[in-house]
Formats: sequence, C-alpha cells, structure tokens
Amino acid sequence: MAQRISLEALAALPTVAALNISHSGDQVAFYADWTGRFELYTLNLATRERRQVTDGQAPKAVRAGFVWSAEDSRLLFSRDHNGDERQALFDLNLAGGEVKALQHAPQSMDYAVAAHPDGQRLLVNSTRGGQMNVHVYDLTKEGEPAWTALTTLPNATQAAAWSPDGERLTLNTNESEDLRNTDGYVLNAGGSDLRRVLSVREGSQDSVGEWHPDGKRVAASSDADGTRRVGLLTVETGEVQWLTPEGTEEEMGRFSPDGRWLSAVRNVDSTLTPVLYDTATGKARELKLPPGLALGTQFTHDDRMLFQFVTSTTRLEVLLYNLTDDTFEVLLPAEYGEVDPADFVPGEYVKYPTADGLMVPAILYRPRELETGKTYPALIHAHGGPTAQFFRGFDAQAQFLADRGYLVLCPNVRGSTGYGVTWRDANLLDWGGRDLADVAAGAAYLKSLLEVDGTRLGIFGGSYGGYLSYMAVVKYPDLFKVGVPIVGITDLSQLYEDNSRVMPQLGYYFRTIMGDPVENAELWRDRSAITHAADLKAHLLMMHGTNDPRCPVNQARGFRDALLANGREEGRDFEYVEFGDEGHGAGDIAGKTRSYRLMADYLARRL
Repeated sequence: MAQRISLEALAALPTVAALNISHSGDQVAFYADWTGRFELYTLNLATRERRQVTDGQAPKAVRAGFVWSAEDSRLLFSRDHNGDERQALFDLNLAGGEVKALQHAPQSMDYAVAAHPDGQRLLVNSTRGGQMNVHVYDLTKEGEPAWTALTTLPNATQAAAWSPDGERLTLNTNESEDLRNTDGYVLNAGGSDLRRVLSVREGSQDSVGEWHPDGKRVAASSDADGTRRVGLLTVETGEVQWLTPEGTEEEMGRFSPDGRWLSAVRNVDSTLTPVLYDTATGKARELKLPPGLALGTQFTHDDRMLFQFVTSTTRLEVLLYNLTDDTFEVLLPAEYGEVDPADFVPGEYVKYPTADGLMVPAILYRPRELETGKTYPALIHAHGGPTAQFFRGFDAQAQFLADRGYLVLCPNVRGSTGYGVTWRDANLLDWGGRDLADVAAGAAYLKSLLEVDGTRLGIFGGSYGGYLSYMAVVKYPDLFKVGVPIVGITDLSQLYEDNSRVMPQLGYYFRTIMGDPVENAELWRDRSAITHAADLKAHLLMMHGTNDPRCPVNQARGFRDALLANGREEGRDFEYVEFGDEGHGAGDIAGKTRSYRLMADYLARRL
C-alpha cells in the first residue's frame, strides 16, 4: 500500500494546549509547540495580537496547567525536568518576560490551582507534606518560608477554587473507610472549619468545583445515580439542584462571569458536546456545532465561549462561539504543514460482543484503500487510565498506522469512563481480568472482518494500555504476533511500592482500584505479567522512559530480566529501548517522532 502520510511531518504538526482566559476576559494564554518545543503564548481576543512569552522556560511536556495572577500581569506555571514530574512553580512577568522560580521542595509536586483575589496568595495542590494536600503560597515573601499547609489529610486531597470574596475555598477528599468514596468540602481561607457539604451516598464519587459569582452556590457533581451528573449546590443549606438528565454522563465546567450559565460537557458514545444550564431555571441549552468533540469550554466577558474542537479527520482548532446568535469563528486554525488532511481516514464507531453478553464500544480505523480479496494486519490500541476513554477525536497514531496498511481497533474496555459507573467499575479488583477479556474479544472481532489477516494481530498501548499489552501476550500467548508496551506495568506490587513512595496520590488511587496489597497479594501476583513471562510467544518491542515516576522503568527492566532468565534473547525474541530524556511517554515533537518511527519500523519488520 502506497504511503501518503509522512510520519515525521505528522509528528511535527504543532499542538495547542491548556487554554486559560484571563480574569478580565480580554486575553487567553496557552501552550503551543510552534517552535518545536512547548512555550507559553498570550492572545488578545480583541486585537488578535499573539505573543510568545517564554523562551525555553516552559515545560518540555505539558503535564500541568497554569493560572493567571489576580491582576493578569503574570502567569504562574509548573515545570518538571525531562518528565520526572517533580513539578516546581514558576512566576512569569508578562511585561518584562522575567521568569522567577518559587520555593520548591526537591521531591514534591506543586500544581497551581488559582490566584487569591488579593493578589498575594496562590492556591496550590502539593505533595510537599507527603500525600497530596491543599497549600497556600505567599507570593509576597522572598527569602523566607512562603508555604502554608491548609490540609494535612491522610487521603489524596485537592482544592478546586477560591470563593469570589476569597474567604473560603472548595476542595475534594475522602474521610470514609471506603476508599472509592469522594466528598465535597468547603474550607475557610486560613485553613479552619473544614466542612463536608456534598456527600450523596457512601461510596459515590461526589465533588464540588467553581463558585457561582453570588458566593452562595458552587458547581457540584455526583455519580451516585449510576452516571456522572452535574448540579448546583447551595453551600449553607446543602440543597442540590441536579441539572443533568438521569442516565446521561456529564462533567461539570465553569460559570459565566454574570452567573447566568453553568457549562457542562455531555459524554455520549465517545463524543463530547458542550451544554449550558441556566442557573435560574435549570433549563439546558446545547451549542449549535457540527459533529465532533469539544474540549475545555470557557467563557469570555462578552457573551462568548472559547473551546477546542476536533473530529477524527481534523486536528484541534480553537473556536470562539457567540452565544448571542449561535455563530462561531476559528480563532486558531489547525495546522497541517506538508500533510494533506484528505488523506486521513474517519474513525468508525463500532460495538463488538464480549463475555456475559455485553458489547464493547470501540473506534475502528481502516486503511484508505482496501483491495478486494486481500487481507491486512490489525492492531488493538489499549488506552491508559484505566479510568479514561478513547474519543472520536483526532488520533495521530491510528492515522499513520492506517496509512501503512493496518486496521486499528481502539476499544473502551470495562474500566473505561463515559459509559456509566457499572462499566467504569467493572474491573475493580480485576485488572487483567474482564478488561483483558474485552481485549481478547476485540481480537476475535478483528478476525471476523474479511479484510483482516487473523495470523497478523498486534497490540500496543501506553501506561495502563502498556499493562494490558504485556498481559495480553502472556495470558493469551497464541492470540497476538507482536506487542508494543510503552511505559507499561508488569509488577503490581512493585508499582504500588514505588507509587506510594514517589507519587502518594497514585498509590492511593491504586488501592481504590485493586484493594489492599497484603490481603490481595495473590491476586496482584497473578495479574502481573512478570509472573507469566515464561508463557510469552509473541515478539515484543518494549519502550520506556528512564525518568518515569508513574510507571517506573524498573517495570520494563524487570520483565526484560524475567525473559532473559527464561531463555529468551534480546533481538530474537524481543527488542528493548529506553529513553534517558523522557518520563511517562513522549511530550515533545522530537520524542513523538522518535517513538512513532521506532514503532512503524518495528511493525514493518515483525507484523
């Protein structure tokens, strides 16, 4: 099959990320890698003047957001070192361009949440005390301690927003013995009077977000009814006005500056649609957009909204939507460089049967020109998370693989979000069980397609997708010809030990998914690919960053050593690559290009 899409040209296409509108509403700041690496930019919404405001000081990979100072004169952002995720805070003066490092504990992770209205304090979620907790950083102090811990709770705790008067803040944590539980709280700005204001039922994941401009209500969310719903919570009374229709999955967004609207994003069949709720009447309003995926909705101060929009065949662009007449303009168009977007193939939304009579939703990419009577190799792409989801957006990996003659199936296996609580929680205490059965069922589905060569199946994925890639080739050793686990997991006990020490919020998350490491030790051993390394028949390409704190490189090294101990040879039975300048996956254009090329070359040789 003739290749039309240059892999290098595709990987080099620029990305715009983390848009954030200023408090005044007249500017938007964002990250973009137009220079070949990410830098911070500002764009004046009236004049359309665009400025690059960093020159090498921005993070190599965007793993954290940033906030505007109260007076919009500075940006406060986090940056790690080559993917190690030891996020440190920096203060960028927009007038002069100076970047100043704020006080940082070397092993901590600091994430800016919001500037206080007084302009002197910064709300921060940080692990500087061990577990993730809520802190305040005093921006007026130099050369003396500036940090104050507002919470010191044992379970992962994260702030959401200051109240309009700066006297209180919202946060979410869990004080229940049920680790799956999350509740919403309000706390005084000084750290006193922690009060739970939202707890729909024990075990549900309930949270609070931004404050309404009236200072009396906050955005709320709960999955107690089986799907995630959005509502308005009156803080003093605890009364909640639920806005999302029953049976619908939505994520809460932000309030318009005048308080008239609360935005939400509706998740249906792997699409995301903006919905506005009238805060007085509760009536819903859907924006008039073509089919696609809308991300990161925000309000300006002149009855407009800003968000990113994407489809399976068009890359992300930034739209400015006029709420007065339901028209929109493209504020930042997608760039395609040397790539012809007409060469992209659409993602087909499909469902295939799996165990228990259930159907697995997935997105299928087929090569552009399938020859009658000819069969093609096929790949399953396993997503990360597992509490994540494949959407019908633009997938660069699927596009370059389809262009090279592979069918690519992207399944939302059990454990994925977007399909209700029952589906999301179907792999609790069962990693490598029902979720992996859905992967195997995906392989069976691919084999049922007339255009697929059932002897040439592969699987790849990153993070939890890497975990499933490792598990699939040892638990179903005759099913796949190749596997490409990227920053994957092979030893659950080792992962928990490392996460608990280095990223305690992830150690907590893992316990909510797979239970107690002692009580479930035998389960953890069985659901670790390293236990079954001797059963491997497929050929592997393992890729891992040495700076990865989420899935440390010892996960890949341990599996490689287990293969060698079982008589496998590097080159003959597997290939192994480490990246010394990466963490949890490639975050810049050079890294993406390198990973894409390694994968494409490997599949051409082995599949």
